[in-house]
Amino acid sequence: MNDTMSTGVYQLDNGYWGFRYTYMLDGKKKDVKRTKDENGKPLKTEKAAIKAREAALTRDKLTRNQKAETPRMTVGKVYQIYCENGRSGKAYTTIKKQDSLWNNHLKERFSKRYVDEISAAEVNDYLSELYYTEGRAYRYVESFLKMFYLIFGQAYSRNYLDVDTYNKLCVNKDVRISMPKMKAEEDVAIIAFSYEECLQLDEYFAGTNAETAYYLGRYCGLRINECYGLKWSNIDVKRGTIIIDRQMQYQDGIIKLVPPKTRNARRIVYMSQKLKKYFTLLDKKNKENAISMKANRLQNQTFIIDIDGKQISSLELVNSLSNGKIQTVNSMKYHSRTIKQKLGIDFKYHYLRHTYGTRLAEMNTPTHILCNQMGHASGKVTQSYYLAVSKHGIDILTNNLNSF
Repeated sequence: MNDTMSTGVYQLDNGYWGFRYTYMLDGKKKDVKRTKDENGKPLKTEKAAIKAREAALTRDKLTRNQKAETPRMTVGKVYQIYCENGRSGKAYTTIKKQDSLWNNHLKERFSKRYVDEISAAEVNDYLSELYYTEGRAYRYVESFLKMFYLIFGQAYSRNYLDVDTYNKLCVNKDVRISMPKMKAEEDVAIIAFSYEECLQLDEYFAGTNAETAYYLGRYCGLRINECYGLKWSNIDVKRGTIIIDRQMQYQDGIIKLVPPKTRNARRIVYMSQKLKKYFTLLDKKNKENAISMKANRLQNQTFIIDIDGKQISSLELVNSLSNGKIQTVNSMKYHSRTIKQKLGIDFKYHYLRHTYGTRLAEMNTPTHILCNQMGHASGKVTQSYYLAVSKHGIDILTNNLNSF
């Protein structure tokens, strides 16, 4: 090993470089020795090592000066500051989920701990405990990972964490906090109904109070909240388009129409000829009911808060019953139980969305078009539909193999 003590850098046996330096903290000598820069990348040249050493010395000096002025913060205090100042504009469901994870899990274990004393290994051990020992779902454990990234990010942005500690926790891919290795039996697959099951479901939902909701899931891939929050004014049968710009939610027990799940969820969905025909007839029937059942509809209507804060009648919603009574995201629960009992099909409304995406992927719909129709924030999510294995896909594969 070639030592160059004059500059505090040295060459490693593998040809890369490292650096060292010493400083005093609280009357004690502290030795620092590193072989990577602040981003966790190896130092390939002597010049890079010298530059990294100088940067580290500067950071340490600033950190020591800062620590002398800034009191140490507990995890609980960081989360409190975030709640008071850092989450304005966050969705209602996001706030509720964060508070649930904090109050029911993280608070007891981490609230009184200083944020700068928690290591990446400790967090990783906790996530492994949740996943392997307690048997929590993989996607649920991911919510905890996001919470830790949130807390450490808030601490760093408010100068309660120095850059090196933050990098170890959240940046350096070799040591940062991360999810446990997924168990082989973990079910994160896309579940799509077979053609035979779709025919059974078509027959079951025909004429029921959930027929329209079923069609919107089957032929548009809407999320259930988007489906029940859909207004008649957002449907243009002539153009064959549906504008998705709101969703139905329960907030503190009150039904409201709120903005979509994500920015990309705000979209225009295109209808098939079959769906256009269905809504043409449904619109005609709805207008007839508005006359023949006017008294009943006015008596049964419910007033809910729209995204602009104004009250609207449930009669403006596509999925209201003919007598004016509102239907909500809970309206599908009865049908899920009945379908399981009568047809033996494990029915979840979201599986209609999976089926919609899988069918369009099987028909080689361009990825960016499907991404837009599904309202995905990431193309990676859309690509999973092209990787999903369905019975129809297997039939195509078998036919291709037989044609060799």
